[in-house]
Amino acid sequence: MTQQQINIKNKRAAFDYELLDKYIAGIQLFGTEIKSIRGGHASLVDSYCFFNKGELWVKGMKISEYFYGTFNNHIPERERKLLLQKKELVKLERKTKESGLTIVPLRLFINERGLAKLEIYLARGKKEYDKRETLKEKDSKRELDRVTKHF
Repeated sequence: MTQQQINIKNKRAAFDYELLDKYIAGIQLFGTEIKSIRGGHASLVDSYCFFNKGELWVKGMKISEYFYGTFNNHIPERERKLLLQKKELVKLERKTKESGLTIVPLRLFINERGLAKLEIYLARGKKEYDKRETLKEKDSKRELDRVTKHF
Protein backbone atom coordinates (compact mmCIF):
# COMPACT_ATOMS: atom_id res chain seq x y z
CA MET A 1 0.00 0.00 0.00
CA THR A 2 1.22 3.47 -0.77
CA GLN A 3 0.79 6.33 1.65
CA GLN A 4 -2.17 7.82 -0.21
CA GLN A 5 -4.10 4.55 0.02
CA ILE A 6 -4.16 4.47 3.83
CA ASN A 7 -7.69 5.56 4.64
CA ILE A 8 -9.20 3.86 7.69
CA LYS A 9 -12.83 4.88 8.32
CA ASN A 10 -15.29 4.66 11.18
CA LYS A 11 -18.45 3.96 9.18
CA ARG A 12 -20.62 3.52 12.26
CA ALA A 13 -19.98 7.07 13.48
CA ALA A 14 -21.71 8.66 10.47
CA PHE A 15 -24.75 6.48 11.17
CA ASP A 16 -24.90 7.08 14.93
CA TYR A 17 -24.10 10.81 14.95
CA GLU A 18 -25.14 13.98 13.19
CA LEU A 19 -21.78 15.40 12.10
CA LEU A 20 -21.40 19.16 12.57
CA ASP A 21 -17.85 20.61 12.46
CA LYS A 22 -14.80 18.94 10.92
CA TYR A 23 -11.23 19.17 12.25
CA ILE A 24 -7.98 17.53 11.14
CA ALA A 25 -5.78 16.57 14.10
CA GLY A 26 -2.29 15.19 14.27
CA ILE A 27 -1.65 12.17 16.49
CA GLN A 28 1.21 11.71 18.93
CA LEU A 29 2.56 8.24 18.07
CA PHE A 30 5.39 6.05 19.32
CA GLY A 31 7.92 4.04 17.28
CA THR A 32 6.15 1.10 15.69
CA GLU A 33 2.65 2.64 15.63
CA ILE A 34 3.20 4.55 12.37
CA LYS A 35 4.53 1.39 10.71
CA SER A 36 1.36 -0.48 11.67
CA ILE A 37 -0.82 2.36 10.37
CA ARG A 38 1.08 2.38 7.06
CA GLY A 39 0.40 -1.36 6.87
CA GLY A 40 -3.32 -0.65 7.33
CA HIS A 41 -3.53 -2.37 10.73
CA ALA A 42 -5.70 0.11 12.64
CA SER A 43 -9.34 0.34 13.66
CA LEU A 44 -11.53 3.28 14.72
CA VAL A 45 -14.54 1.18 15.82
CA ASP A 46 -15.87 2.31 19.23
CA SER A 47 -13.31 5.11 19.49
CA TYR A 48 -14.10 8.53 20.91
CA CYS A 49 -12.32 11.70 22.00
CA PHE A 50 -12.23 13.31 25.43
CA PHE A 51 -10.54 16.20 27.21
CA ASN A 52 -8.07 15.75 30.04
CA LYS A 53 -6.41 18.85 31.56
CA GLY A 54 -7.08 20.93 28.45
CA GLU A 55 -5.64 18.32 26.06
CA LEU A 56 -7.63 16.25 23.57
CA TRP A 57 -7.15 12.46 23.68
CA VAL A 58 -8.57 9.62 21.61
CA LYS A 59 -9.59 6.41 23.36
CA GLY A 60 -10.54 3.06 21.82
CA MET A 61 -8.47 3.49 18.64
CA LYS A 62 -6.75 0.17 18.07
CA ILE A 63 -3.41 0.06 16.28
CA SER A 64 -2.24 -3.54 16.04
CA GLU A 65 1.28 -4.42 17.11
CA TYR A 66 3.89 -4.17 14.38
CA PHE A 67 4.71 -7.66 13.10
CA TYR A 68 8.48 -7.09 13.00
CA GLY A 69 8.57 -5.18 16.29
CA THR A 70 10.44 -6.76 19.19
CA PHE A 71 10.29 -5.77 22.84
CA ASN A 72 9.95 -2.16 21.61
CA ASN A 73 6.40 -2.80 20.33
CA HIS A 74 3.61 -0.44 21.40
CA ILE A 75 0.44 -1.08 23.42
CA PRO A 76 -2.38 -1.58 20.84
CA GLU A 77 -5.25 0.23 22.63
CA ARG A 78 -3.55 2.98 24.57
CA GLU A 79 -4.93 6.51 24.75
CA ARG A 80 -3.26 8.79 22.21
CA LYS A 81 -2.92 12.56 22.37
CA LEU A 82 -4.37 14.58 19.50
CA LEU A 83 -2.56 17.66 18.29
CA LEU A 84 -4.65 20.74 17.45
CA GLN A 85 -4.11 24.48 17.73
CA LYS A 86 -4.90 26.01 21.12
CA LYS A 87 -7.85 28.07 19.83
CA GLU A 88 -9.41 24.95 18.28
CA LEU A 89 -8.98 23.04 21.55
CA VAL A 90 -10.63 25.83 23.55
CA LYS A 91 -13.54 26.03 21.09
CA LEU A 92 -14.07 22.24 21.11
CA GLU A 93 -13.87 21.97 24.90
CA ARG A 94 -16.36 24.81 25.37
CA LYS A 95 -18.86 23.30 22.91
CA THR A 96 -18.65 19.80 24.40
CA LYS A 97 -19.17 21.11 27.94
CA GLU A 98 -22.05 23.50 27.31
CA SER A 99 -24.23 21.87 24.65
CA GLY A 100 -23.88 18.12 25.12
CA LEU A 101 -21.98 17.55 21.90
CA THR A 102 -19.28 14.91 21.54
CA ILE A 103 -16.16 14.48 19.42
CA VAL A 104 -15.92 11.39 17.23
CA PRO A 105 -13.04 10.27 14.99
CA LEU A 106 -14.23 9.42 11.49
CA ARG A 107 -11.13 8.80 9.38
CA LEU A 108 -7.45 7.99 9.90
CA PHE A 109 -5.14 8.76 7.00
CA ILE A 110 -1.55 9.55 6.03
CA ASN A 111 -1.10 13.02 4.50
CA GLU A 112 1.22 13.93 1.62
CA ARG A 113 4.10 14.62 4.05
CA GLY A 114 3.81 11.10 5.50
CA LEU A 115 2.22 12.13 8.80
CA ALA A 116 -0.71 10.28 10.39
CA LYS A 117 -3.78 12.51 10.72
CA LEU A 118 -7.17 11.91 12.30
CA GLU A 119 -10.31 13.53 10.92
CA ILE A 120 -12.54 14.31 13.89
CA TYR A 121 -16.02 15.79 13.99
CA LEU A 122 -18.00 17.68 16.56
CA ALA A 123 -21.18 15.60 16.61
CA ARG A 124 -24.61 15.25 18.16
CA GLY A 125 -26.04 11.78 18.83
CA LYS A 126 -28.94 10.71 16.63
CA LYS A 127 -32.20 9.39 18.02
CA GLU A 128 -33.55 6.03 16.84
CA TYR A 129 -36.10 7.63 14.48
CA ASP A 130 -33.32 9.75 12.90
CA LYS A 131 -31.37 6.57 12.14
CA ARG A 132 -34.43 5.00 10.50
CA GLU A 133 -34.92 8.16 8.44
CA THR A 134 -31.29 7.98 7.29
CA LEU A 135 -31.77 4.39 6.16
CA LYS A 136 -34.95 5.33 4.24
CA GLU A 137 -33.15 8.18 2.46
CA LYS A 138 -30.25 5.90 1.54
CA ASP A 139 -32.62 3.23 0.17
CA SER A 140 -34.62 5.73 -1.89
CA LYS A 141 -31.43 7.24 -3.32
CA ARG A 142 -30.14 3.78 -4.26
CA GLU A 143 -33.46 2.94 -5.93
CA LEU A 144 -33.47 6.25 -7.83
CA ASP A 145 -29.88 5.63 -9.03
CA ARG A 146 -30.88 2.14 -10.16
CA VAL A 147 -33.85 3.46 -12.19
CA THR A 148 -31.91 6.32 -13.81
CA LYS A 149 -29.02 4.01 -14.68
CA HIS A 150 -31.19 2.00 -17.07
CA PHE A 151 -32.30 5.07 -19.05
